[in-house]
Amino acid sequence: MDEVITAADTSPSSSSSSSHLTSNLPLLSAFLAFALAQFLKLFTTWFKEKKWDSRRMFGSGGMPSSHSATVTALAVAIGLRDGTGESVFALAVILAAIVMYDASGVRLHAGKQAEVLNQIVCELPTEHPLSNARPLRELLGHTPLQVMGGVMLGCIVAFLMRAS
Repeated sequence: MDEVITAADTSPSSSSSSSHLTSNLPLLSAFLAFALAQFLKLFTTWFKEKKWDSRRMFGSGGMPSSHSATVTALAVAIGLRDGTGESVFALAVILAAIVMYDASGVRLHAGKQAEVLNQIVCELPTEHPLSNARPLRELLGHTPLQVMGGVMLGCIVAFLMRAS
């Protein structure tokens, strides 16, 4: 007799799904690239401003772009594992392009506008209702150099993760 295989027979159990998670090269590469980029911001901030600022590890903006590092590591790791002809690679590349465009375009300019608005609010007379407004966050986006730093970091992480 022919044997019938059900969806329950082919779905991974909860114990094996966690082992798949820890062996998922693209996911691990993306997380590692993000963590390294955030950690490196401590040193790039010190190099530029000559001061240690631990808040940089948890904020957006700065060198290298953790957004770019994350999506680049994801796309490269998928390309290395599955090949560049697969649909999932195309999806990852398009996602990466959108994230990097947004980081160096919309978010960068929003940060510059926040800087100008903060300066305007600082110059308001104390009796103005907005004079005590909380300052807007200025470090939102990335310069093209910061994005490229993230791209290079993401590529390096994905290649090193594959080699290990």
